[in-house]
Amino acid sequence: MPRPLIATIDIAALRHNFGIAKTATPHARAWAVVKANAYGHGLARGLRGFADADGLALIEVEGAVRLRELGWTKPILLLEGFFEPADLSVVMEHQLTVAVHSKEQIDMLAATKFPAPVDVYLKMNSGMNRLGFVPADFPAAYARLRALTGIGTVTLMTHFANADDAYHPRLSVDEQMQRFARGSAGISAPRCLSNSAAVLEHAHGAQDWTRPGIMLYGSSPGAKTAQDYGLLPAMHLHSQLIGIQTVPAGETVGYGSAYTAIKPTRVGIVACGYADGYPRHAPSGTPVLVDGLRTTLIGRVSMDMLAVDLSPIPHAQVGSRVTLWGDRLPIDEVAYAAGTIGYELMCALAPRVAVIER
Repeated sequence: MPRPLIATIDIAALRHNFGIAKTATPHARAWAVVKANAYGHGLARGLRGFADADGLALIEVEGAVRLRELGWTKPILLLEGFFEPADLSVVMEHQLTVAVHSKEQIDMLAATKFPAPVDVYLKMNSGMNRLGFVPADFPAAYARLRALTGIGTVTLMTHFANADDAYHPRLSVDEQMQRFARGSAGISAPRCLSNSAAVLEHAHGAQDWTRPGIMLYGSSPGAKTAQDYGLLPAMHLHSQLIGIQTVPAGETVGYGSAYTAIKPTRVGIVACGYADGYPRHAPSGTPVLVDGLRTTLIGRVSMDMLAVDLSPIPHAQVGSRVTLWGDRLPIDEVAYAAGTIGYELMCALAPRVAVIER
């Protein structure tokens, strides 16, 4: 019998969440972001879930090739562009769109002969201070790109640092939009600004293209819950109790004896650990469902197992169903308890976890 830890991916939920993004910004075309193996959900599943997208966007060149092999014929955007001249042969062969964020990338484009025009997303650094040309240098970068014979459409893009915070005191969405407008003034070209949080919280900022990511998978990108936004969880992680211990008061549980029972306690042992992608740093008190009833993690997460308090579920037994996240247990709630975000839990799902679809 296989180990009872299973991740279930809900294709209908992916479609539903993409529909929420389109409804929020109906005038804009949308890239569905599928980087990091579609946030742990699988590229093939992302392709089916986002079949209505105008294009798919990701980081990994090999992932873009895989999407073409799977039959995706619409545009594919490489969000970090290319890393060395050899990548440009792949870009040409598979008709990829590339982000350009540095002088070095423009140099590589200038040194390459293209059999057909390559579409480009020119990135402005409007305050995120990761990638892109600062506003003062942006017009010159655009002019240089436009002077190259191998360049097709040039779309202007930037990335918001704080779209999840409407009133950020240091750098608001509106401030970045103003910087973007000043840096791109006089340039007639399509524009792409909005990530998930901006799509949901700052729909006024959406222009020609949007690029929703985390919201498509049912995790909240903003101040509200995923449920408040109407998003559905697309990943459900379930296991079973594989053992039960009755621990006397004063006894400890797990590595480091990190949890001490304050009363006689039934402890359930779940087939899931950090080698499966569950966060090792999740503390006692992190929510878990057993037979659909809420309880909590106790003690340290180990490589292959974790322990839960069965006090609220006296009928639980070996084989009882355990929900780590998904059905009636939002991934964001688990992530918050563990001091992280839903993105990390999704992307950390380990290859040894069985995956099925529904």
